Amino acid sequence: MAPPISVLLADDHALMRRTLRLLLESEEDVEVIAEASDLPAVLELVNGSRPCVLVIDLDLPGGSSIQAIGRLRVRAPETQIVVLTMEESPIFAEQVLAAGALGFVAKDHADSELPGAVRLAARGERYVSARVAGRLDVVLNLQQEDKLSPREVEILRLIALGYTSVEVARQLHLSPRTVETHRAHILRKLRLSTRAELVGYALGRGLLET
Repeated sequence: MAPPISVLLADDHALMRRTLRLLLESEEDVEVIAEASDLPAVLELVNGSRPCVLVIDLDLPGGSSIQAIGRLRVRAPETQIVVLTMEESPIFAEQVLAAGALGFVAKDHADSELPGAVRLAARGERYVSARVAGRLDVVLNLQQEDKLSPREVEILRLIALGYTSVEVARQLHLSPRTVETHRAHILRKLRLSTRAELVGYALGRGLLET
């Protein structure tokens, strides 16, 4: 019989870690070997115990979890990463997967999705929560077919939803001038000229459903 999949759980809420441990250890082929409540502890425990899979919440204190995922993929490539989050934006999921995670699981669906995501990650396979996967395909198609960057997709969606450049800038922590520059690039790439055309394009591509 193959050894169980070793898992490091990382969440800053003790009750959530306890719930996740019970969920995963009810599976015969999974073993939780350690827990962490912040990013420095995650980095230390991954380096020390080399788990097969890291299950990590993205809101951990101690830094940027997305940046930490990128560092871990370099330092411990044998440890696969499954993100567990309340965030269900496909644009956010794309950023997480691009950083090197293999799994993106909606927290309120952890009971039905997390064990399977852990197994797939252990085999080097990707899993994206069903509530996000279809919408993620829309975002990836915009990037691949229309050559929009992840940031441009994000800005396009907000503009199409009716936000002004100042409001988009506030949401994305950019300057209004930077947003206007991105907007000009988007219009040029899509060969459009007005906001109404941008809205029509976004609707037609299914972007506003994300």
